[in-house]
Amino acid sequence: MFRSIAAAAAFLAATPALAQDVQPLPNPNDRSDYWQLAGGVGNTPDYEGSDDYRLIPAAALRARVSGIEISSNSTYLYVDVIPSGEKMDILLGPIAGVRLNRSSKIKDDVVDLLPERKTAFEVGGFGGVAFKGLTNPYDALTLRLDVVKDVGNAHESTLVTPNISFSTPLSRSFYASASLSADFVTDRFAEYYFSISPSDSLASGLPVFDADGGRKNIKLGLLGNYALSGDLTKGWSLFGLGSYSRLHGDFARSPIVEDRGSRNQWFLAAGAAYTF
Repeated sequence: MFRSIAAAAAFLAATPALAQDVQPLPNPNDRSDYWQLAGGVGNTPDYEGSDDYRLIPAAALRARVSGIEISSNSTYLYVDVIPSGEKMDILLGPIAGVRLNRSSKIKDDVVDLLPERKTAFEVGGFGGVAFKGLTNPYDALTLRLDVVKDVGNAHESTLVTPNISFSTPLSRSFYASASLSADFVTDRFAEYYFSISPSDSLASGLPVFDADGGRKNIKLGLLGNYALSGDLTKGWSLFGLGSYSRLHGDFARSPIVEDRGSRNQWFLAAGAAYTF
């Protein structure tokens, strides 16, 4: 979550007032170990494509240990094994996580009549590059590609997700970020989560639908983090984040979306973090 970074912040970062405010921050090339633990509450769609929402606990981790960067994003853990550079970072490492879509009871009584889906255990890797110091000594523009595959017996397919993000502190106590990404999936993924088979149609009354793979969505994320201690590098802070995702193609036309839900998907979360 805290790796994602914000586009709009670049305009503020370029102002003379910000430049004066950012100067007191610590050495931007500091590679000291640290841990950041965050917890709060989130509001998320009941399933991907739903127009019902539910509250869930939200948690996040970010750390550097002996030059290795560890971070979480939703239900996934990223480990960057390449030490950071001064002006440019090479990003490379493994990803592991779970996909819980439609793996429990659904609020919509019709969609709940469809077969429950298994939890997907996804592993893979990411690679990319981060360019630093574009508007001030502490910002980063990151280009990254994530590839994960279900290694269990859920959708049993591969997802490819390109990401672009920008991050910068707006003062010694406030950090902002924005990210843009898209998911590309296989026919098998589309069939597992978005198709309606003849037997599914008989059970639910929804029309038969055969979903094809491709670009599933496009997503924009925003994050703000305010340090209560007045220093982003230590102590308590408050965070808020939101994302908007719009389903595309057969994913938007699926009866569980077009008839029972919405192609527009929102996620909101807020909470507190501690850095040490």
